[in-house]
Formats: sequence, C-alpha cells, structure tokens
Amino acid sequence: MFTPDAATQLISTYGLWILAPAAVLEGPIVTVVAAWLAQIGLLDLRAVLIMVVVADLIGDVLLYALGRGLLPALPDRLRARLGLGQARLERLATHFSNHGASSLILGKLTHTAGAVVLVAAGMARMRFVPFLLWNTAATLPKSLVFAALGWSLGDAHARIEDWIANASLLLLLAIVPVVLVWLWRRRVVS
Repeated sequence: MFTPDAATQLISTYGLWILAPAAVLEGPIVTVVAAWLAQIGLLDLRAVLIMVVVADLIGDVLLYALGRGLLPALPDRLRARLGLGQARLERLATHFSNHGASSLILGKLTHTAGAVVLVAAGMARMRFVPFLLWNTAATLPKSLVFAALGWSLGDAHARIEDWIANASLLLLLAIVPVVLVWLWRRRVVS
C-alpha cells in the first residue's frame, strides 16, 4: 500500500497524526519507518510503540468485525458459492473455539495470511475478549521486532520492506503444504 519513501515522507511531515491511520493500513513498514524516525530524533519511540500497537489492533478488530458482519449480509447463493454453508461455518466455529489462539498467532506471524485468519475469526464468531487477548499477545512481539529493525536498520527501509514480503511469502509457502497434507490425511482417515 505504502512505499517506504511515501511512509517516511508522510510520517516525518505529519508525525503521530498520520502514524496511526498509516499503521492501520500497513503496519510493518510503517513501524520500521517510524522507529527509524524516532532513532534520528523526529519522533518519540515510546509514542511510536504505543501508536503502532494500538493501530495494529484497531486494524485487526476491523477485519474481525468485517468477518462478523459480512456473513449475515451475504446472500445465500453467494454463501454457497464461497463454500460457507452451515456445516462449514460450524466447523469453522469449532476450530476457532479449540484452536483460536494458535490460528491467530500463526496468522499474525505469517502476515500474508493474517487478514484471512482475522476475518475467519469474525465469521466463526470467536468470542471477542479471547480474540483480543490472543491477538494482542501476537501483536506486541511482532511490533517490537519491526520497531527494533527500524531502530537499528531503518535507513535501509526499502530493503526491509522486501525482506518482510519475502519472509512472509516463505512462511506462507512453508505452511500451505503442511495444511494441505493435514487436510488430506483428515479426509483419508475419515
């Protein structure tokens, strides 16, 4: 969404006023750039950390709310086309009831799968307080890692964005085969 240079220009010009909305839209690179700007004295690091964590959680709650509100709004035919029949939704609800914490943490760490997991948690009607607690537990270290990257290597923010994208893709590529094998084994055993 944001290029590192655009994020740098916006944050250095408008400071914390633009940081929160920018971090809601594109948290990792905004966190890197904001921490770098704090390192060179343009922003306060404590304010940056608070802002990026809160903004990240707001974005996640919005995706959760989208999943929760989207399902009832979808026509039955579209739901069926998307494979969101009653049986699948019940399995999704059971999954998030039993494995919500690990799903949220894994989705958060892969970054690329995060939005899908957050919307699915909403569709599954995962209880909000556990959703928020587990999501916060995953958000804090993730935000700190990106802030540390920005603090120490922020002037290389363009390369860091590529690293984030590549690492997210590699993690997703590593997880997809595992999930496919697990689904296949479950189907064969059933």
